Amino acid sequence: MALALRTERTEARLLPEQKKRIERAARLKGLSLSDFIVQHADEAARRTIEEHATWTLGDRDRNVFVQALLNPPRPSSRMKEAVRRYWKRKGNSGA
Repeated sequence: MALALRTERTEARLLPEQKKRIERAARLKGLSLSDFIVQHADEAARRTIEEHATWTLGDRDRNVFVQALLNPPRPSSRMKEAVRRYWKRKGNSGA
């Protein structure tokens, strides 16, 4: 038994030249205007989410990052004080 897919409706306002260009591109791909817009908007959404969810480092930055992981610097006095304050506050919160 096939499951019925539920769809939601959305609306977009386009400039006349945008609509003509998108309609032309949809025809070239053999898609309806709606299918073209949904397909390309979904692809753009996936790319945008991926760009915000991942980091891409160049060679130099990657090497600096890996070296910091492999050979971390000793904690500074400011870092030690921050950790001390954190544990003091956490102990007082009852958590």
